[in-house]
Amino acid sequence: MRGRPNLYTSYEADGAIFPTATQKVTFWLGVAGMVALPFLGLSRVWLILLATTFVAAIGAIGLNLVTGYAGQISLGHAFFLGVGCYTGAALSGDPGGSVIGMGLDMLIWLPAAGLVAALAGVIVAPVALRLKGLYLALVTLGLVFLGEHIFRNWESLTGGGGVGRKPPVLSLLGWRFDQPGAIAGIEVSKEQQIYLLTFILLLILGFAAKNLARSKVGRAFAAIRDRDIAADVMGVNLTWYKVVAFAVSSFYAGVAGSLYFATTGFVEPASFNLLLSILFIAMVVIGGASSIAGSIMGAAFVTLLPQIIDSTSDFLPLIGDGSAGVLSPAQFERILFGLLIVIFLIFEPLGLYGIWIRVRNYWKAWPFSY
Repeated sequence: MRGRPNLYTSYEADGAIFPTATQKVTFWLGVAGMVALPFLGLSRVWLILLATTFVAAIGAIGLNLVTGYAGQISLGHAFFLGVGCYTGAALSGDPGGSVIGMGLDMLIWLPAAGLVAALAGVIVAPVALRLKGLYLALVTLGLVFLGEHIFRNWESLTGGGGVGRKPPVLSLLGWRFDQPGAIAGIEVSKEQQIYLLTFILLLILGFAAKNLARSKVGRAFAAIRDRDIAADVMGVNLTWYKVVAFAVSSFYAGVAGSLYFATTGFVEPASFNLLLSILFIAMVVIGGASSIAGSIMGAAFVTLLPQIIDSTSDFLPLIGDGSAGVLSPAQFERILFGLLIVIFLIFEPLGLYGIWIRVRNYWKAWPFSY
């Protein structure tokens, strides 16, 4: 209502993606800024790093849907990322090469990567019907080790640990995103095109996840997360919605895995390990569980922090070459991630998104404290 932006007269208004005009304007200004960013002189390294951040955000959104919204703890996200990665590579690869390849367009291999990973999630989902909490986490953790074994030994698919294979080709209806070109008469580099492609895909999948979270399915996820027995008594089909949660989460992971391979141009079977799963858990915890915006914040923080640490290591006294008494950037990064996870779990369970809410509410009420 005009003049009363926080007064809602319907559930539709209360659950809108942009409840106020201010939020809508701010969002589209942010989108415009992100679209203009690659044309402001950013280096190729930072463009690819930001594109990797967008891809990681897609994967983090998927994990947040099953863990943050539906309350099903999963440590097997790396497995689904790997399934999507090699599905996309196999469908896009050279049919005459030494590894599996079909030479298909991105219009086919990208959704297929998500669908195959979703199928794997559906197969795993029945386990969630019998197990909860730590037991479910341990079972999904087993998927990571199973996946490492399969990826390492299925050399006709992955190329093996020592050789590897080429990434999926970013070609959509004849347009090559991995080659320089011109858009509306403006010359764009390969890195700029990959940046814009991954950003657009993040927008599409982010909106889809947001709409899912505010739908009947999202409300069922929340009911299962908070009180699954009460949800069952109320008529929520636990079996169906847990399967949907794992399927949708795995779909996002599959898409992210295939895009990650195509963006960075290099993965090996050992890449999809426990550490990768923990990094995605860190994205959800640090960014904020049960929040699409928090997933994006957490992905940006976790993905960009190593580069920031590496760039500022010369100015930090405890970071160096890893010799006695001095931490290497990788060691400092892991220690910092561990500390941040503990700190956020204890002091700010809503993560970076919760901090943003606190800051926003403070300035809304300023100079009053209530």
